[in-house]
Amino acid sequence: MNWDLNAPPTTRVYNLTVSEIQAAPDGVVRTLLVFNGQFPGPLIEANRGDRLLINVTNTLQNATTVHWHGLYQNGTNWMDGTSGVTQCPIPPGKSFLYNFTLENQYGTYWYHSHFQTQYSDGLVGPLIIHAPDEASIRVGYDFDQIILLSDWYHDLSASLLPGYLASGNENLEPVPDNGLIQGTNYFNCSSYDPDSGYICQDNSTQASFVVSQNKRYRFRLINTGSFGEFQFSVDNHTLTVIEADSTLVEPVTVHRLPIHIAQRYSVIIHTNQTATNYWIRAWLNTFCFGDDNLPVLNPNVLALLTYTNTTYEPLDTESVDWTTALELQCQDLNVTELVPLVAEDAPSPDQAFRIDVSFQIHDYAIDLAYINSTTWVPLTVPTLNQAITGLHADNATFNNLGLSTAFPSSQFIITVPELQVIDLLINSLDEGAHPFHLHGYQFWIMADGSSGDFDWSTYESLNITNPMRRDTMTIDAYGWAMIRIRADNPGLWALHCHIAWHMEAGLLMQFQIRNDLMKEWTLPSDVAALCNG
Repeated sequence: MNWDLNAPPTTRVYNLTVSEIQAAPDGVVRTLLVFNGQFPGPLIEANRGDRLLINVTNTLQNATTVHWHGLYQNGTNWMDGTSGVTQCPIPPGKSFLYNFTLENQYGTYWYHSHFQTQYSDGLVGPLIIHAPDEASIRVGYDFDQIILLSDWYHDLSASLLPGYLASGNENLEPVPDNGLIQGTNYFNCSSYDPDSGYICQDNSTQASFVVSQNKRYRFRLINTGSFGEFQFSVDNHTLTVIEADSTLVEPVTVHRLPIHIAQRYSVIIHTNQTATNYWIRAWLNTFCFGDDNLPVLNPNVLALLTYTNTTYEPLDTESVDWTTALELQCQDLNVTELVPLVAEDAPSPDQAFRIDVSFQIHDYAIDLAYINSTTWVPLTVPTLNQAITGLHADNATFNNLGLSTAFPSSQFIITVPELQVIDLLINSLDEGAHPFHLHGYQFWIMADGSSGDFDWSTYESLNITNPMRRDTMTIDAYGWAMIRIRADNPGLWALHCHIAWHMEAGLLMQFQIRNDLMKEWTLPSDVAALCNG
């Protein structure tokens, strides 16, 4: 709370070293991939208007990237950190300087590897941007606390992925072994047989958050997991939601809050209860999983809220879970409950596109994800590099409105050559929910449904008065959503399911936006050099 919101813009320098360590966040020893030797990674904090210089040194045996989740990167598309889209990955033994300015946004964000499934193994960290605009809500709380939630596996994701993508496996994703709060949790070692091959230490601990009585705390919740949605609550304490995906919202009080992968919420809790210990609960919604992973997984992930700065377990008579329950579905907080504090009406659309999301079994009985008829495969030459080259050469195929034919068939790319407002109807034909994230933008949620099809007869009457804006939303199983985008930020921007397994199965598409600006770009030499190995 000592951060100066009104400090003049400055340059802030951070250094991140990506390495491999042996650690036991929940008592089970495994290999982790980490930033600066720690899990989760260090906090990156800045003000709107600041320039960030973040030097990433890769000491892994494999390549890597870092994506700055939720940042617009307006004018610096090549700093978005998406392997195969905006850059070639950073080779082993090499460094790369991410250099960008934080313009026109503030709130709760995070950063993570965007190369294969690496972030599942620990390459995550919080990123907070402040602004003078926060002053009006700061009077409503006394302390600011970041809380990272994550599902957790006891094996490297690279060892789990081949089984997921194997012939005959019909999209049965690896189920987590545990859940973590602030990178730690207890695990019952007796869940594994003695010959399981795991080294399990019965000395792991749960996270503990010390509070003072009669204060208000802002908890910035970030789901950095790979597969699981959490339902977050604090015994005896209500949650007042004030932010969703960096959009400040009119206060909404709830008992439990669903938070899917890559989403962020800020909630206020008032510590006005008896001075004792209470459970913080982050229940992994097992309804979202295709298997139960019993007896290994305990979905009731716990941490301590302690008024007494002690670690004793709360008494059942004092720490009482809420009796109200959320539906057993993988759904976001009802969008009608979220009203942006800073009103912004949705503009009228110029174009509308529809995509169908599905999993399909084709050659060799392999079940892959599809956007319409395309399953994504990352390219060795990023689509951004190809687009800039094509625009410089006046190749007309890079400049046609709509589905692009300029790229290989493994790339589903919608081109919007000039400033327009576009609607995208995302229609799920899959039995599982999908948390979709759009890079470089926030979108308006114009309408959504948990079943059936969008009724186009209602299209002209959609509410345009300050609809909710965010960058990650959950599309229900067999559901749909209509999102609206003001396509003004130039570059190649990914839209993908943030379930790590699904993206590796091909559930990613892109937008190529503002060719009228991109044609003047020259790819920075250090970005281009990454593709030289």
